Amino acid sequence: MKSRIVTAVACAALLAGCASTPQPASTPPAPSSTARSSAASTEPPPSTATPAADACASVIARLNTRQRLAQLLFVGVNPSDPAAAQTLVRTEQVGGIFIGGNPTNLLRDNALAPVQQAARWGVAVAVDEEGGRVQRIDQLDGEMPSARVMARTMTVDQVRVLGQKRGQQLRARGVTMDFAPSVDVSSQPDNGPIGDRSFSSDPAKARDYGLAFATGLRDAGVTPVFKHFPGHGHAEGDSHAGAVTTPPLSSLRTNDLVPYLAVGGFAGGAVMVGHLTVPGLTDGQPASLSPAAYRLLRADYRFTGPVLTDDLGAMKAITGTYRLPDAVLHALLAGADQALWSSGGSVDAVLDRLEAALASGELPAARVDEALHRILTAKHAC
Repeated sequence: MKSRIVTAVACAALLAGCASTPQPASTPPAPSSTARSSAASTEPPPSTATPAADACASVIARLNTRQRLAQLLFVGVNPSDPAAAQTLVRTEQVGGIFIGGNPTNLLRDNALAPVQQAARWGVAVAVDEEGGRVQRIDQLDGEMPSARVMARTMTVDQVRVLGQKRGQQLRARGVTMDFAPSVDVSSQPDNGPIGDRSFSSDPAKARDYGLAFATGLRDAGVTPVFKHFPGHGHAEGDSHAGAVTTPPLSSLRTNDLVPYLAVGGFAGGAVMVGHLTVPGLTDGQPASLSPAAYRLLRADYRFTGPVLTDDLGAMKAITGTYRLPDAVLHALLAGADQALWSSGGSVDAVLDRLEAALASGELPAARVDEALHRILTAKHAC
């Protein structure tokens, strides 16, 4: 998500003297050759079968077609206009809203309570609270160091405690999801596209610190979102400005993708797929629109939770080629469970496009149902 430069902080000092660093988690076995070959396929990602008589089936049956499709959308809202956010949720029943930037009126005075009450099946409320130059509640609850500073000055246990504290602050303000941590493996300068948003250039360290922060968030009742799959840390370019290309898949497997071997076994989180062109995987497409990228995440890295796209409406890696309604459709067809755009608006146009695609068979009903099961389960709506 787009960054905002904030004052550097010394939050680590507050936690000095906490428990010593535990031994890093062991790395799960590498994917099999069979799984590797299936990941590079251009076929849609494998469906995760859902039981015939599950708790979500009766909930989904109560949604009309447009409401089902709206649950697959994650839409940016104006952080200074709580009334508009409430109207959007009440009228469209979107599955999630994203609050970026400042001012932070939506995060003050219990403003999100009526927004949540307007959601018949709950609404995920997300911010991108990473620390450092990407944070949203620093003016309300104090600043938090960047991921790179955390890893340099704190133990893994201290980062878990910090993540839990931040999660409690977010939850108290009505936030249910954090687009963090970045588990990108990067040695870029601090001000690079990833830069100090990365915990480390060491894949094992990026994994351990990212998991610690995510565990703290989860323990506080906030869903962490690991990003940017399959790895932005060694990519050339910035997806905000244009196309971005990573090293080939064979290289990512031994470096940028290492954290995702552990993410696959993390319960209670989500993954964000970036707009990254990966040689040997995506055939020139951004990963967020590539069936092969979602297959890689599901089949090789065994992630079964919700998966959403990076911003489809404010990054030229997408907007330079696709209109928003088409980008959303392509992302869902590829395997995303929810499509995100931070700019807001265009909900009617997107839903019209999805309804037409569903009616014609271009968007299979089974793909919508599969995504709904993950989304509603994650929101505890069923």
